[in-house]
Amino acid sequence: MNNKEKFEKYAELLCEWSKVMNLVAPSTLTDIENRHFADSMQLVDVMPKDVYVADLGSGAGFPGVVLAIMGWDVTCIESIGKKASFLNTVKQSLDLPNLNIFHGRVEDFVKNIKQGDTELIFTARAFAPLIKILDYVYKTKSRLFLLKGREIESEIKTAKEKYKFDYNLIPSKTGDGFIITIENIKLFHMK
Repeated sequence: MNNKEKFEKYAELLCEWSKVMNLVAPSTLTDIENRHFADSMQLVDVMPKDVYVADLGSGAGFPGVVLAIMGWDVTCIESIGKKASFLNTVKQSLDLPNLNIFHGRVEDFVKNIKQGDTELIFTARAFAPLIKILDYVYKTKSRLFLLKGREIESEIKTAKEKYKFDYNLIPSKTGDGFIITIENIKLFHMK
């Protein structure tokens, strides 16, 4: 199965499963390619290739599954059982041995990280406010590549009250949001 066929099958599964559970907004199912695939695909141009990706709160698999199709080694972290089942079905149907599904909470995944030779990068899309994401991952010393909405400036300001970090904002090619890359995260002080 080539990548085009994988994306077609993924879209088919998304539509099929969305009839019985809320994976994405129903209004976006008529334009999966632009609203979800192209949006997630933006990370392909900015992320290094030789990294391991952990996708926070994967839900329907964006951007994690898209990155796995494009060749990254990815773990999709999903605490909701039905969504984890969907992701496992996608993994099997698309034959993605480089995709792992972690059915559990982000805190539990982060607690059990083993530092290997490959750099770990966190991704997320429509998951949580920036400060909450930093609360989860700051101890890992990992970089973040997040797809965020137009409220990102406000989220950065709030996060800067608790954390010091370097960041770069890249305007989205598919909407009015941004990709934010974050590194060198440090907690200002314990509260």
